[in-house]
Amino acid sequence: MFGLMQDQPLLVSSLIEFAARHHHDAEIVSRRVEGDLHRTTYAQAARRSRQVAQALDRLGLGRGDRVGTLAWNGYRHFELYFGVSGSGRVIHTLNPRLPPDQVVWIANHAEDRVLFFDMTFLPIIKAVWSKCTTVRHWIALCEADALPADTGIEGLQSYEAWIGRESGRYDWPSFDERSACALCYTSGTTGNPKGVLYSHRSTLLHAYGVALPDAVSLSARDCILPVVPMFHVNAWGIPYAAAMTGAKLVFPGPALDGKSVYELLESERVTMAAGVPTVWLMLLNHVREHKLKFSHMRRTVIGGSACPPAMIRAFRDDYGVTVLHAWGMTEMSPVGTVCNLKLAQRELDPDAQLAIMAKQGRAVFGVEMRIVDSEGKELPWDGQASGDLHVKGPWIISRYFKDEGGDPLIDGWFPTGDVASIDPDGFMQITDRSKDVIKSGGEWISSIDIENVAMAHPAVAMAACIALPHPKWDERPLLVVVRKPGAEASREDILGFYEGKVAKWQVPDDVVFVDAIPLGATGKMQKVKLREQFKGHRLPGA
Repeated sequence: MFGLMQDQPLLVSSLIEFAARHHHDAEIVSRRVEGDLHRTTYAQAARRSRQVAQALDRLGLGRGDRVGTLAWNGYRHFELYFGVSGSGRVIHTLNPRLPPDQVVWIANHAEDRVLFFDMTFLPIIKAVWSKCTTVRHWIALCEADALPADTGIEGLQSYEAWIGRESGRYDWPSFDERSACALCYTSGTTGNPKGVLYSHRSTLLHAYGVALPDAVSLSARDCILPVVPMFHVNAWGIPYAAAMTGAKLVFPGPALDGKSVYELLESERVTMAAGVPTVWLMLLNHVREHKLKFSHMRRTVIGGSACPPAMIRAFRDDYGVTVLHAWGMTEMSPVGTVCNLKLAQRELDPDAQLAIMAKQGRAVFGVEMRIVDSEGKELPWDGQASGDLHVKGPWIISRYFKDEGGDPLIDGWFPTGDVASIDPDGFMQITDRSKDVIKSGGEWISSIDIENVAMAHPAVAMAACIALPHPKWDERPLLVVVRKPGAEASREDILGFYEGKVAKWQVPDDVVFVDAIPLGATGKMQKVKLREQFKGHRLPGA
């Protein structure tokens, strides 16, 4: 027997229309690349999103076609989130911090048909446009009079002129909620980046989960500053959850330094912000240096990298701000856990509370977790046993886009690559993770990519890249090199060899030379031994 409820698909378009109807005058404030502050509302954003949908129809894009973006957090990017997905296409947020050749590879693999970009990324576009073989339309997120005449990019249009021809009178189509709505690529794996394809259903369920009181607790009484980029797993789902709840949104654009972020927090009366630890370190340094306080911000979500307990303590004790330590992955949409204290734990002393808050937190409803040993046997939630962390749920990946890498699941569970413990209250703590990749300031760096560049140097016989702790960036790469017999190469020679081959922030911080790199029985480099050998090595600037 089935229930007798209406069967209405969960679609992204319903979020922006709900916001426009019930929170029509709630503000969306953006610091633009031009430097000024722009103000709009949910009602205006909904109309312009419909204009985007009409304009995509005019271009002849079909259902499921991919639409790329290279853009900061701002109102135009927000409009694209809903105009692209709501009309049945798939928004594909590209990471502008990647080297141009990776941008090209990802855009071609996604088969993007249109690419929107902020003007600050025009140099990247000039470097890649002729190599993006599937992109037919290039649209700059600017006014018509701000479009340079000498870009050399064929058919380049301005966003405002492009949507300005449309009326905004548009009926959102209805289709299967399992249809794809967004595509993000993760470089947190070996080999080429892999695409994670979100559905309308998974995106709306994730938005519900994010907004829950035991998650981020969003409401129409909030003013939210998502410092986490909209090209990082859809800004952790905040644009969708904000529209669902009617919260005011404040977008920082490209200005993510401590001073700029603090000015927005204060001037716009922000109550909740979200970002990686590196951003908050810059913010705390600015606040301390100028003896400032937070007038309105009461909580901040910190994820992407482990948040140092000292940062949690500083926010809490010095500024009255609660840190919500969160964990997730691109493959998880991304929120999996958020650290909120339970009722009884609120009676604990501050140090005992801090020990809990330093963990990655409890699973949001919709996420199941387990830890298993090397044989796949499930381990107890006693806070002591550590094992491989597996997850499953309605907003967690089943397969990668185009089936890259084959079936990633183990008995229906997704292996995260993290090693964790879970205590009896359900608080999960990451105790280790695979070191094939390095996480620096919330960005993944592939150790294999770094090693491959080094191995192309004429003086290098073998190279291994490992992660070392860093006080600002969480982790930074150290390159361990064996020279070829009779060859000469200095630290500066090796580091200079990376110029133009990887992004600047991916270049190793230091190079050490050794006679041999330890190898296992199968010939693989034993990075565990290298990490032990160099655990006392001090990186420059650390």
